[in-house]
Amino acid sequence: MLKEGLKYTSRVTVEKSNCASMVGSGGMDVFATPSMVALMENAAMNAVAAVLPEGSTTVGAEINTTHIKPSGIGAEISATAVLVAVEGRKLLFDVEASDGEGVIGKGTHVRFIVDRERFLAKVYPGK
Repeated sequence: MLKEGLKYTSRVTVEKSNCASMVGSGGMDVFATPSMVALMENAAMNAVAAVLPEGSTTVGAEINTTHIKPSGIGAEISATAVLVAVEGRKLLFDVEASDGEGVIGKGTHVRFIVDRERFLAKVYPGK
């Protein structure tokens, strides 16, 4: 059942491929902000995936986050998303990312429940 309080934590190890120097968001070998955002979105998606109607998924629509501390190669990063509001198809999450030394980022994330087939039909008409 889709309800407030659903929660999920996604994890990743910092490696060259998710560093700012490789994803184009900076010039140093530290965990990239876009990589942190993707991990937060992954946690939110997974927090509700098991309770969605068949044929449905969620898509990200908005994220407001801070990235307050760098993490180097080898650091273990976790991002946790907690569903805090359900407004019809609109879902609001609190998100927070941490490494072994504490919080590295936090914010809010909005996702919408969509029907997979109808959504893709809009993106790829005629297929």
